[in-house]
Amino acid sequence: MSAENAASNPEGSPQLLQPGVTAAIRPVIAALGTGEHSMEAILDMLPEAFPWVRFLPERDVHAFAVELVDSLRAAGSIGHHTYVAQVLIAWQHTAQAHSDPVLLAALTRDHRSDFGPAPDPLQKQ
Repeated sequence: MSAENAASNPEGSPQLLQPGVTAAIRPVIAALGTGEHSMEAILDMLPEAFPWVRFLPERDVHAFAVELVDSLRAAGSIGHHTYVAQVLIAWQHTAQAHSDPVLLAALTRDHRSDFGPAPDPLQKQ
């Protein structure tokens, strides 16, 4: 079974990825076999397949590409692609955080200061 077949519908398995996600990862799977320039090809096609990567910092785009390729290869080896969907969702949420300056500032500010005592959750107010 090829990686592309495994991504679209593993034999004997229910559809594990949404049709739109399957269509988006097909170019990634195709780029995996293009030789030494495959990562460059994947990085070039990511904004087309996943437009939200434009919100990620450049280092995160590369980290996303590496994790996506690794997860596609691993999932293809066992015919179960739920993990690929989880990787995509996590990186999309990261891109959403980067797209919102207020949220990004809240998530990246220094949180080492003490915010005072926490209320007892069992005590009724």
